[in-house]
Amino acid sequence: MSKPNIALVGATGAVGSVMIDIINSRENIWGEIRLIASKRSAGKQIEVHGEQLTVVELSEAAFEGIDIAMFDVPDEVSAHWGPIAAAQGVVVVDNSAAFRLDPEVPLVVPEVNPEMAKSRPKGIIANPNCTTLTMMAALGALHRKWQLTELVVASYQAVSGAGAVGIDQLTAETAAVAQNPEAGLLGGSVEQALSAAGMDPAASPWPTPIALNVIPMAGSPKDGGHTSEELKVRNESRKILGIKDLKVAATCVRVPVQVSHSLAVHASFASDISVDDARAELEKQPTVKVMDEPEKGIFPTPAFVAGQDPTYVGRLRQSLDFPKTLEMFVVGDNLRKGAALNTYEIAELVAAELS
Repeated sequence: MSKPNIALVGATGAVGSVMIDIINSRENIWGEIRLIASKRSAGKQIEVHGEQLTVVELSEAAFEGIDIAMFDVPDEVSAHWGPIAAAQGVVVVDNSAAFRLDPEVPLVVPEVNPEMAKSRPKGIIANPNCTTLTMMAALGALHRKWQLTELVVASYQAVSGAGAVGIDQLTAETAAVAQNPEAGLLGGSVEQALSAAGMDPAASPWPTPIALNVIPMAGSPKDGGHTSEELKVRNESRKILGIKDLKVAATCVRVPVQVSHSLAVHASFASDISVDDARAELEKQPTVKVMDEPEKGIFPTPAFVAGQDPTYVGRLRQSLDFPKTLEMFVVGDNLRKGAALNTYEIAELVAAELS
């Protein structure tokens, strides 16, 4: 078969731009590469593998002749256009939340469950949430040997998880509080600094400042006091790992970091597991990097990991009070592995199948 043709829907968005970088950095295995976006972005020129490509408007006709389409668009856009593309025989790889928990749509992490990509009754494959994805390569490797039974996670999520508006808000707030050395020392002083800078609180994606602050609620509120992000960690971890009764507790927090999500992970297993054995297993994984010499100040941080493809793991230790349990700190670039890269790697799986 000739090389498959691929489309990128949402080519001019924040994740789409990262996807373009990934495409350009990897071997060109495609016949045609088609860039698709909204009417507002149609006509823009973007260089891909040395060729200037013109962005076309999202429409049914935009999928003609396409074999695989990667969707990096809001949930409602994927929900509408994904089935339209699939009806034309296109394999849709979707990065939104629209199809993740659909029992007829596989939720795929290539390092963990690549075989699931072949089972797609609706012609759609879902990409997990960026928070879940940050820990999946590491947990998948450990689960294969020791069988994960319980998972407690606290996430520290970058503002880019809220899109470009999140980055813009943090940038503006940081500039405003920099003019007030006492901001953050007294109650309300950050708000006063933002007000003095003429910033409108209603324009923020969050109900309270993010500069010099953490917000103990990432995602939208759901029943029982949980958030959408916390439920995604629970439900998606179960589906990806194939553990229907996995016990999961998650608290998702927004922090003043531009890029890279961090997770404090407490993982319990059915079998005895040592730190040395876990480290050896993680070091075998091609997409996991162990960075774990805390006595020397060596451990993963968002600033270090930003812009990189691997998942980084550090602070590996056995729990003092919980048997068969490891504690670890996991960091991944939420725009790369947490979104664009995993989507692209799924597309590569499908391309190998079609070729």
